Formats: sequence, C-alpha cells, structure tokens
Amino acid sequence: MNIFELYLDKIKSIIIELNKKGELLIPESFNGINAEIPPPKFDCDISTNVAMVLSKLNKKSPIDLAEQISPIIKNKDPLIENINVVKPGFINIKFKPFFWSNFIQQIITNSSTYGVNEKEKKLNYLVEFVSANPTGPLHVGHCRGAILGDVISNVLIFNKHKVTKEYYVNDYGNQIINFTRSVYFRIRELKFNETFPNNEDLYPGDYLIDFAKNIVSSNSDINFDNYDDISEKLTTLSIEQALLLIKKNLKSLGINHDNFVSEKNIVVNNEVEEVIKFLEASKFVYKGKIKAPAGEDDQNWVEREQLLFKSTDFGDDKDRALQKSDGSWTYFASDVAYHKNKVDRNFDYLINILGADHAGYIKRISSSVEALSGTKGKLICKVSQLVKLIKDKKPFKMSKRKGDYITVDDLITEVGKDATRFIMLNRSSDVELDFDFDAVKEKSKDNPLYYVQYCYARISSVFRHLNKDLNSNIDIDDYSFEYSYDEIKILKKVSEWPKCIEAASNKLEPHRIPIYLYELASEFHSYWNLGKQQPEKRFINDQKEISPDKLVFLKAISNVIKSGMSIVGVDTPDKM
Repeated sequence: MNIFELYLDKIKSIIIELNKKGELLIPESFNGINAEIPPPKFDCDISTNVAMVLSKLNKKSPIDLAEQISPIIKNKDPLIENINVVKPGFINIKFKPFFWSNFIQQIITNSSTYGVNEKEKKLNYLVEFVSANPTGPLHVGHCRGAILGDVISNVLIFNKHKVTKEYYVNDYGNQIINFTRSVYFRIRELKFNETFPNNEDLYPGDYLIDFAKNIVSSNSDINFDNYDDISEKLTTLSIEQALLLIKKNLKSLGINHDNFVSEKNIVVNNEVEEVIKFLEASKFVYKGKIKAPAGEDDQNWVEREQLLFKSTDFGDDKDRALQKSDGSWTYFASDVAYHKNKVDRNFDYLINILGADHAGYIKRISSSVEALSGTKGKLICKVSQLVKLIKDKKPFKMSKRKGDYITVDDLITEVGKDATRFIMLNRSSDVELDFDFDAVKEKSKDNPLYYVQYCYARISSVFRHLNKDLNSNIDIDDYSFEYSYDEIKILKKVSEWPKCIEAASNKLEPHRIPIYLYELASEFHSYWNLGKQQPEKRFINDQKEISPDKLVFLKAISNVIKSGMSIVGVDTPDKM
C-alpha cells in the first residue's frame, strides 16, 4: 500500500470531477502534480502541490485554489482528520488515527510486495560493473563501484524489473601482454630460481606467485623454456587465474555476476570491424585529424590523419579516434563494439558503473550508444567516487603482500562484508566517502549498520521471548487498533518505504535505502526506550503477553528492515 500513490489518484479523480462540472480547468498531463512527504515542522501526513500546478491555468492564486479544493478532498474521505493550506499553496493532509490501523493491515497482508511499484512499466536492464582489468585481485578502489552496481541491480530486481549483471573482461592489449610476461617470469623464478626482473611494465605483486604455482602444478605438459612458444596458452591460463581470484573477491563481497564478456572474443570475432562498418554506413565516421588535448603542449602534439567517430554530433566536446597510428584499434573502438553487442541484445536500458577516473569517458561512450541504438539516454552512467580509509583519525594503510594497494580481502578481513557493503553505500556515489574503521566497529548510534541490525535484533528478541516465529505470517481478524502518537510516528516512517524504493529505483540512487533504514531504526529505538519509564509502551506486558496491535506493529517494522537489508546485501541477525 503506497499511501502517496493512493492519495495522488484520489486527488486526480477529484480535479477531473471538478473539471467535468466546469469548476476547474485541468492540463492535458498531470505529471507535475504530486503527493509527497511533508516537512517535519508540519503536523500532517501527506502534502500535495496540486493547487500550485493548476494555479496559472485557472488564473487564481495557489492559496485561493487550495482553499477551493481542500474541503472537497476532506469531504470525500472519512479517514482525513483535517486539511491545512500553507504558503505558497501546499495542501497538507492529516489522517485520523484509525487510518493507520487500516494501513498496517494492508501492508501485513501484502508484505511480500510492500514497496514494489506495481503500476510502473517493467523493463529489461543490463548493469555492467566492476570490469576491473584481469591482472590481479580487486582493491578498495573497485569496492565501492562493485557494491553500487550490485545494489542498483538489487533495487531494480526488487521493483520487479529484469536485470542482467555483467562484467566486461579487458583481456586484450598491451596490459595483458605485460601481465602474461609477469606470470611467465614468476614461473621462471619458481622453476629455475631466476630473479624476477626489475621492470616498471611488469606486475610485481606477490599474488602472481600463487598464479604461477597453480599454472605449473596443473600443466605439467607445458615447456616454459621459451615465452613466445607458449604466450597464447599462458595468456589464457593467466587470465583464468586472475578471474578465479576476482570472482573469489566478489563472492566475499556477496556479489555474483550473470555474465563475463571477453574483450578478446569481441576482437577475435571481428565485432570491431563490423561496428566500424555499421558506423560508416550511418556516416558517423570519417578520416580526420585531432587537435591537441587540453593541457597538451601544441608544439609537441603531432596531428595525423585517423579514423574518427563523430561524437560531437551527440554532444561530445570532440570527435574520438577509433584507430591508432599503427592501424590497430583503440580501446574506444573495442568498447564501441562491446556496446554494440549490448545494444543487439535488446535491453531497454544499459547501465555502466564507472570509477572516478573514468568520468571523462562518459560523453564519448554515451555518444556511441546513441549512434548505435538511435535512442538518446539508452546508456546511463553512474560514477563511483573515491574512498578514503581512516583509522585513528588519520589515513590508514594496511600491511599486505598483494602489491601497492589495499585489497578487498584486506578490507573484508578488517571489518567484514556487512560493514563494507552498508558503509560504502551510506553516501551518494557522486561524493567522496570517508570509511572510518573505528566507527564501523562501534556498537552505538554512530555506527549506522549496528543501529539498524540492533533494531531487527530487538524485535526478534520480543518474538523469541514469546516463543513466536518472526518470519511466520500473522493471522489477525480484527485490525481495529488505536495507535498512539509515538506509534503513528513510526508507522508514518514505514509508509515512506515505497517512496524510498521509487527514488532509489528511478534515480538509481541506492544510498537512499541505508539512510532510510537508519532513520526508521532511530525512530524505533526512541520508542523502545520510552518503555523504560512508561509501561504501556513496552511490547511484553506483566502477564508475559503481547497485544495484537503491538505484534503487527513490530512485524511491519521488521518486514521493512529485512527487505531493505536484503537489497543492500547485508544480514539481519536475530541476536547481537
């Protein structure tokens, strides 16, 4: 039951009826009219801007129009206690206490779908995220984007959309050649006691020793005397080892992808050549010269004729090279081919999760998808900003043997999966995040994960003391409850859950969910603490029983907490 959608529909029906009577002019579309959560300073439950939207068309002030509409809304709904008009023309609606009994009955009896936008058209999304180079373990720099992509997918799935989670494996090009050579030298180090070369192009991480051991032990038939003779086979084996480690890292974060798409396969299958032909046929490529990039010394820049994509036709600041001077394809060209592969699979929307260092890449790849699909806005890019690790109020660097960065495994070992996921998601992805190791281990209100999990654990404790199963359905015939002001305050927060899901899904902003859960948990803990001084607020009475109104009250809160935590991908423990 989405009370905001319910009352928006009622308001629309009323203004349509007034229009039929000739008392009100209405626009062709009602898109600007809303029913929203009112600011806390107003003692009301829902606020609508209907009078402000219709004001100009009806040549009346918003206040006068609101005064005209308000009594009609109230007279048509026996559950409304009162309506107030506030500047500049908002209509604020407050419900009678009985409204909340009806509300809780609806969400208890429809608990599995509470929060889902049933009216919304269900779409097919492809979410590509992480896509780190397959040359070693995932590090903290990948972690936030990985969680962002996973939870965006989870929100869309919760809202009944179809979602495919995909990882693009960049297993082609010079970086892979250098990576394979690095593995080869680790193998030579193991088998022939040779010193690993001091070469800045090679990967120095000790994790390559494990790759080398695994490859040697499983491939006794390979002769490692000559690199050139085995380079292709060794590349395949090295990529396999890297992907096994990456998938292990992802699993430790609670992430599983549906697809792993190989860049090398796209190149080998001539998909780059095919997409170039497609763009040529559409007259989106040409031979030309690129001016020096911003910040580049014009005197040192050599202009040369290249095959260019007309990305400026789609809002980019300059056209982009598809071919290098040696005739080989640029990374952008193979990326365009990959996105043609995506477009051809007929998804409604493509979502790319990019790191902060790839923000400048958005215009060109978005331009290419528009050219390939003929649809503006088919590709949505979300940028995951940097994470700063803090311990003892200063930047934190862990000891490790993986290389010159902090790995996902390091982070999980330090604070666990749940804290990593919840805290990484606790701020909007487009701003930098301070990840404070000390704060995420605190058992206090200052640790949002703990506070939300403790809320669920407290509810579980009540059910446990009553020998009831929190996960079982509650069967109650009569919902004629009289909830108190403090209880209604929490139920109002519960009523905002569909709004939270709607915003998180439509705007692809999953950070709204942990923020909402923390607010709900805070309201609950405040109510729980009232019971220390006010016996009537306690859930279990002196006879060791619970009243039906409090039973369903707890059940409603626990259902929302569990749904939200499931989307975020963290546990709801019964005990803490």
